[in-house]
Amino acid sequence: MSAPTSRALSDVLAPLRDDPARAGIFCDVDGTLAPIVSRAEDAEVREEASLLLGRLAGRYGCVACVSGRSATEARRLVGVGEIAYAGSHGAEILAPGATTPRVIPAFKSWEQRVRGFVARRDPAGLRRLRIRIEHKGPIEGLHWRGAPDEGAARTHLEGIAHQAEAEGLAIHWGRKVLEVRPPIPIDKGQAVRELAVAAGLSAALYGGDDATDLDAFATLDALLAGGELHAAVKVGVRSDEGPPAITESADLTVDGVDGYVAVLAALAAD
Repeated sequence: MSAPTSRALSDVLAPLRDDPARAGIFCDVDGTLAPIVSRAEDAEVREEASLLLGRLAGRYGCVACVSGRSATEARRLVGVGEIAYAGSHGAEILAPGATTPRVIPAFKSWEQRVRGFVARRDPAGLRRLRIRIEHKGPIEGLHWRGAPDEGAARTHLEGIAHQAEAEGLAIHWGRKVLEVRPPIPIDKGQAVRELAVAAGLSAALYGGDDATDLDAFATLDALLAGGELHAAVKVGVRSDEGPPAITESADLTVDGVDGYVAVLAALAAD
C-alpha cells in the first residue's frame, strides 16, 4: 500500500489499536525516526516523534527502537527512557529505564579485534578520502557520505571489506556505510523476536528503510506464519537510497520520516 489515506491507514493499524496492551511497535532509527545526514553524530530525532513514542509506551505492550547504533547511543538520540532499545543490530538489549544494556557475550568479546583491524587500515588514506569511522562497540562503521569523491571512497572500502573477510570478520553494506562486525550471527529480527515473545504480543508493527530492516520484516512474517502473532504490519519507509525490497515487501509504504511519524501519530490517536 502506498501513500495511504486516513481511512486506509486506520484499517491497516486496527489490529494494533484494537488491543494495544498486547501490541508492539518497533522502529528503526536512522532514516525512519531521524533523517539521514552526512555525519551520523549530527542526526536528530524531532521532538514530535519522541513525544509520540513516550505516549505510545504508556498504551502499548512493547515499544522499542531497533538500531545499528549502540543501544545507549540510540536512547540518547531518541531521548525516551520509557521504551526498550535494541542496539548493534540486535546484539544489545537495553530495557526501559535500565542503565546498562545486555550484550551477547560472544559478540562483545570481538570488540578489540574489530577495532584493531580498522585502526590498521591506512588511517592516512581514510582521512584523505574523508572516510569517517564510527565506533559502535564491537562494530566499526566506515562512512563515505559527503566525501569529495564518493566513488573513490567506496572503491577503497571494497578493498577493506575483502581484507576483513579474509581475516574472518563479517561485513555489512548500508546506506553509504561499510560495517566491519564480529563473525557472530546477529540481525534486527532476532531482537524483534526476543522482545515480542517476552512481552506476549499478539500483534506487532515494524518500520524501517534499509536492508537490515528486512530481517525484522522476515521475523514478523515468521511469527505470523507460526501463529505466535495474529497480526503484523510491515511499514516500509521509502527513500532514494533504500533497497527496493523495503517497499516491495511492506504492507504499508510511507514517504520518509514525516510519513512514519504520521503512522506513530495514528497509533497514538484517541
